[in-house]
Amino acid sequence: MSGPDQNEGPVDEFDWIRRCLMPLAGAPEALGLLDDAAVVPSRPGFDLVITKDALVEGVHFLPDDPLDGVAGKLIRVNLSDLAAKGAEPYGYLLATAWPKGTGWAPREAFARGLAEDQQRFGLTLLGGDTVSTPGPFVVSLTLLGWVPQGGMVRRSGARPGDVVLVSGTIGDGWLGLKAAQGGLAELSTEDRAWLAGRYRKPEPRLALASALKGHATAAADVSDGLIADAGRIAIASDIAVELDLEHAPLSEPAARWLAGQGDRDAGLLALAAGGDDYEVVCTARESCADALVQAAAEAGVRLVRIGRVGAGQGVETRLNGRLVTPERAGYRHG
Repeated sequence: MSGPDQNEGPVDEFDWIRRCLMPLAGAPEALGLLDDAAVVPSRPGFDLVITKDALVEGVHFLPDDPLDGVAGKLIRVNLSDLAAKGAEPYGYLLATAWPKGTGWAPREAFARGLAEDQQRFGLTLLGGDTVSTPGPFVVSLTLLGWVPQGGMVRRSGARPGDVVLVSGTIGDGWLGLKAAQGGLAELSTEDRAWLAGRYRKPEPRLALASALKGHATAAADVSDGLIADAGRIAIASDIAVELDLEHAPLSEPAARWLAGQGDRDAGLLALAAGGDDYEVVCTARESCADALVQAAAEAGVRLVRIGRVGAGQGVETRLNGRLVTPERAGYRHG
């Protein structure tokens, strides 16, 4: 993140709210950001779904990442949670902790990123808080969404005999971080740029909402890695998930990276354990799996079978029928 602006005075908290955030809070529920709270009316026949994620400079994004992109990533990682629940986005509460001395330019860039993505995804700012900090830049967003009453897709509905599926491609976020840090010199400039873009601005799978509500038994977004997040379904559903990693869907850049690895098995395990993909891993009854894949395709999202649900607990990872154990299952905060 860039340092303080030159030739300008300190930024007052209320000036930052008035100048950058009030224009994002056009919905009447936000009360113009002039009050201490927002008023969210009930929506008959719907449940309100609430999720929250935070980003920390140096942990979830690089210090020199453009702040409009950081704002977009903040919105998108939260939208990914709603996507896995089959929910329709509604609005959000924002908290920012700016390093002392941060001037207008970084703040305005961040607000531009919020404005761009909230317009794209049909959101409105409802309120929040802003503080200063001696430490790194930290942002947190609480996202609200609607789902038909009783229709939220949980992690806890998987049963033995279900099929496990995953959207999009796996491992791009993990590779993208390496590319953004200047690594992956063996890949082309174009491949590195594409992967870095997948890391910096993931695409939440909101288009899957109808398909998931209609056919899935359980779902989770892939934020900490396919293996780890499939494991969360296993824990919540009290079942065992068996993943066939040879069926993992890969992007062309990821496939080219994998082809250059001396140990293909280790490479596949690393891609499946890497985080920041923000895809959706889900389960469905065998009788409904094809219908789920078809409904997803009609919504413009590719779903592929990646495994099955069995009796027991935890996650088993296999490659061509062989049981393999990853060095780590996914990202964990210490």
